Amino acid sequence: MTDRFVSHFTNRLDAKGRVSIPASFRAVLARDGYEGLYVHPALDQASLDCGGHALRAVIDEILSRFSPFSEEWESLSTALNGTSEVLKIDPEGRIVLSETLKAHAGITDAVTFVGQGHKFQIWEPERFKAHLDEARAKLRDVKRVLGARPAP
Repeated sequence: MTDRFVSHFTNRLDAKGRVSIPASFRAVLARDGYEGLYVHPALDQASLDCGGHALRAVIDEILSRFSPFSEEWESLSTALNGTSEVLKIDPEGRIVLSETLKAHAGITDAVTFVGQGHKFQIWEPERFKAHLDEARAKLRDVKRVLGARPAP
């Protein structure tokens, strides 16, 4: 048993626009105890950030670093809270993504759920493949740089 979202899974939307959250992700959500699924458009990519209390705690912690009267707090709160939705999870573990959320992520008929520890992301599958390739390329560069450093 884990309390983190790990791995990735691709599922198709059904004729009614519903998609099943992977069972391992549903188990993490159930242990988290959040009612529904908290979702907001990712700030810097065409994906959706999703989770429950753990994701909300991270957002609250980030916001706590700023004065509630600052421009940074206003911008972050608007982006993270003002564009969020709480989706209902049906008894079969399915959700329906709003048209706004689907448009942000470019989702049509399938999604890829991507575990990221305290949260997971929802991607359009081909966009996720491109993102993963880009992430791996960046990590190869980081590994080369770290490998070239002398040991401490």
